Amino acid sequence: MLERPLGTTGLRVSTLGLGTLTWGRDTDGDDAATLLRDFVDAGGTLVDTAASYGQGAAEELLGELIGPVVDRDDIVLCTKAGIRRTADGGVVDASRRALLTGLDQSLRRLGTDHVDLWLVQSPDPQTPLEETVGALRFAVESGRARYVGLSNHAGWQTARAATLLEPEHALAAVEVEYSLLERGVEREVVPAAAALGVGLLAWSPLGRGVLTAKYRRTVPADSRAASAHLAGFVAPYLGADAAAVVEALVTAADGLERSPLEVALAWVLSRPQVSGAVVGPRTPAQLATALTAALDLPDAIVAALDEVSAPEIGYPERR
Repeated sequence: MLERPLGTTGLRVSTLGLGTLTWGRDTDGDDAATLLRDFVDAGGTLVDTAASYGQGAAEELLGELIGPVVDRDDIVLCTKAGIRRTADGGVVDASRRALLTGLDQSLRRLGTDHVDLWLVQSPDPQTPLEETVGALRFAVESGRARYVGLSNHAGWQTARAATLLEPEHALAAVEVEYSLLERGVEREVVPAAAALGVGLLAWSPLGRGVLTAKYRRTVPADSRAASAHLAGFVAPYLGADAAAVVEALVTAADGLERSPLEVALAWVLSRPQVSGAVVGPRTPAQLATALTAALDLPDAIVAALDEVSAPEIGYPERR
């Protein structure tokens, strides 16, 4: 598997990242161990998790596997903070107190003294961005995190955070949803990242699983769309607009004699500023398919997919 630099930093990450959203809930310990081992054996390094995944269960399971299954030094460990659990559910909290407390808890669950990349998972309108960035700076200076970044933030927030971190530190990454079914980040986040030298990590590059084309005819009983806790996550991409993109993707894949998954991943990895794409296989079989997805798309195929999936852009991005 290839590696790419994360923006203009010296950190290199594998072009595919292993996501752990389902670990500790839909993916059990045996499958997680196989996923992690197979991923690293294939040359993968970037392992992505978050304190909010399974209310900490994903980090705990990953922590149990680091050492017995893979060496800590063989992976680029990324986790996220900023969503605090309460009796009423998750609450966005990117205050200094919540972030640093969450980071310490993550380190305990992961069984390590530092993470390679630490991200703020969501914007917090109640906390000044200056305070949030101060927590990022402290995490690096205290040795808890080697690099820091943002997830799911707007372009202006990305630019402001990068400015606040300079000149002592750099904003290494933004992790955002990016696929043929979600290209909104192209309006402001991607240009901001390019101008600032920030690496972009694409989460859900397969359109929450819809770009595998498994939902073309029905909803498989063992799929996320049939799951009580993930059905709402997939539902936005099961409409007519998404179906048109999926059909174009299937046509392209048939012409190339490859799978829709391979073409969808190749499209994301061909986009400017993208350092890596984080996939979240629930089973080793799903990971095996993703690991074979190295593919250079012909320009004509890229242009056709660009056209059918083009996001609506208006003022002021386009005049």
